[in-house]
Amino acid sequence: MNAQVSLLKGSYNLIYFPHELYPYLVQPIIRTLIPQTQDLHIATHAPEHALDGLTPDQQHRFLNISITPIECSLVVHASWAAAVFGPVIARLPAHLGAQVHVSTDTYMILSVIAAGLDPAGRVMELSSPLALAGIPIFFLTTYYSDFILAPTHERPRVIDALSSNGFDCLEHGRFFNHAAYKHGHVRFAPPRTPLHVVAELQRRTFELLKKRSVAPFVDPDLELLLAGGRDVAQLPGAYAAYPSPNRRKSSLPEARRATTWADGVDPRLFNCIVSALVSQPKFLSVTLAEEDPPSVLMDKNLLSLFGDSVVGDFNTTLIPIFLNLENLPSEVTGVVSGVAGKLVQEMKVRNMLEMSYLSTARASAVVLPQEQAERALAILDNCMEMADVVP
Repeated sequence: MNAQVSLLKGSYNLIYFPHELYPYLVQPIIRTLIPQTQDLHIATHAPEHALDGLTPDQQHRFLNISITPIECSLVVHASWAAAVFGPVIARLPAHLGAQVHVSTDTYMILSVIAAGLDPAGRVMELSSPLALAGIPIFFLTTYYSDFILAPTHERPRVIDALSSNGFDCLEHGRFFNHAAYKHGHVRFAPPRTPLHVVAELQRRTFELLKKRSVAPFVDPDLELLLAGGRDVAQLPGAYAAYPSPNRRKSSLPEARRATTWADGVDPRLFNCIVSALVSQPKFLSVTLAEEDPPSVLMDKNLLSLFGDSVVGDFNTTLIPIFLNLENLPSEVTGVVSGVAGKLVQEMKVRNMLEMSYLSTARASAVVLPQEQAERALAILDNCMEMADVVP
């Protein structure tokens, strides 16, 4: 396995609320999606650098917006949670504002590069060490990458757990822990989590789910597609962001000719995302990350909104298997590892190349091709039935 885990800059909050409140919060969601809408509203009234978490060209280092049948959930930089969502939440009637939850803890974002593992294997191999260390995580599989969210205060234990299991952990291009490298930077093969330990994690997971009456389910009317935004560098006119000496000189002041958010994105794709958000979709998960084009996991019915602004295998229908975790404590550990690991073990599919995992604030979803989803649901149902719960 050749795997690297890179820590992104910044601390992030989880924001989640029921569908009934979506109309009240769609405006700050769109303001966050399009960062430069902040310039006129906040920058002149807030302290310098009040809104962090952006690259020099004003794009988000990380942002996830997810609407699922269970909840609406966002992962946003802590400064945006406070400055953009905070005032809107405060203006809501008290009985509505109380239903919008902003995590007390902040989270760090770990970006995963693991070319030697199929998606299902990555979920299991990355989540197991953290579950064994008792660290609660969220896991997001996108079209381009995988991301782990872990509590910021657990940073030393996260790095130790991953490093000791053979992952290269980097921060801004530098290794967190050089202990994994020996003899001229040739790394030994990572230790595998013992099978009996994996089995124990799975047993505890399904006992907990059964005890809290968390049953896996599918929505028979929901089919998904996973897509990626086209690389903006390959779009017609992309050169415009990099002025040539031969181009006619602009009459704009120098400050306004600087590279902006709009120069680095595909405006068609962002128009499509806004259209999808305004439609109050049944399912939509959008992830923006510093090193990747945008990724969209969407209700199949939304594809017509996106046209050729996205790429992907649109012939493969994906089915999400949901776990509603609202009755579990937010610090629960092992659910991602236990569920994904059991599916990898029992399905015995040589390469589960299409498996995705989406953790939102109070739910988890395993996303599989239609032909595999029915079998996976039967496996999870059987695990729940066989779980031994002590009164």
